[in-house]
Parts: sequence; structure tokens; C-alpha cells
Amino acid sequence: MAFSTGGGGSGPMADINVTPLVDVMLVLLIIFMVTAPMLSQEIQIDLPQPSTAKPENPVEPPQPIRLKIDDIGNLFWDNSPMPQSALLPSLRVEASRDPQPTLEIEASQEVQYRVLTEVLATAKNADMKKIGFVETM
Repeated sequence: MAFSTGGGGSGPMADINVTPLVDVMLVLLIIFMVTAPMLSQEIQIDLPQPSTAKPENPVEPPQPIRLKIDDIGNLFWDNSPMPQSALLPSLRVEASRDPQPTLEIEASQEVQYRVLTEVLATAKNADMKKIGFVETM
């Protein structure tokens, strides 16, 4: 018994042979099924556990300290001028407070990098933990 393709067999066959495509797709599916479990890794995460103790009265955070550095390197502690030598003792006093206030540094765009690094080193030496930069307007 012979099979015919319909139109007498005189013209080119217009059907696409999908068998090789299905074979490739099945091979890829098997490869992904085998390799996907190997790619997953466990990560140990210590999640916080719910506490049954009542929370303490929240302490209101102190006002942040605004330290401004102008173009020539002058320091201003909350808009009042401050000499460079008084910065370390003032920061140590603020660092000893509980909770510690945030030191917000507002540096001019034209200030020398050396001045800014000296202020940051002084803040680090005073044990300031919360230091942030404020964008100048």
C-alpha cells in the first residue's frame, strides 16, 4: 500500500520536518532538568524570631549635627563657626551620648579633598558611628 502526498507528487513538498526540532528540544529539556538542581544552593540566614517581651519605650533620636565645610575649609557646627582644633573634643562629647546623633557633613563643591578627609578622619577617631553627607543646594 502506497501513501500519496496529495497533489500527485509533481511539485516540491511544502511541509516542514519538525522531527529534528523536537529531538533538539527534548535533549535541551533533559539537560536543563539535570543541571537545574545542581545550580540551587542553600544559604543559611538567621531570621529574627518574634519576641514575647514587651518593647521598651522608644527613645526619640537626637537632632542631627550639621557640620558645614565652606569653599576655603572653614567649619560651621550647626551654622556657628568652629575652629578645626575644637572639632575632635566636640565630636567625642557627641559620640558618648546615647543614642548617638547623626553627623551630617555638608561640604562645598570647591572644598579641597584634603580638608574633607581630615574631617572624616577626625570623626572616625572620635568614634562617630552615624556619618552622612548632605547635598548642597
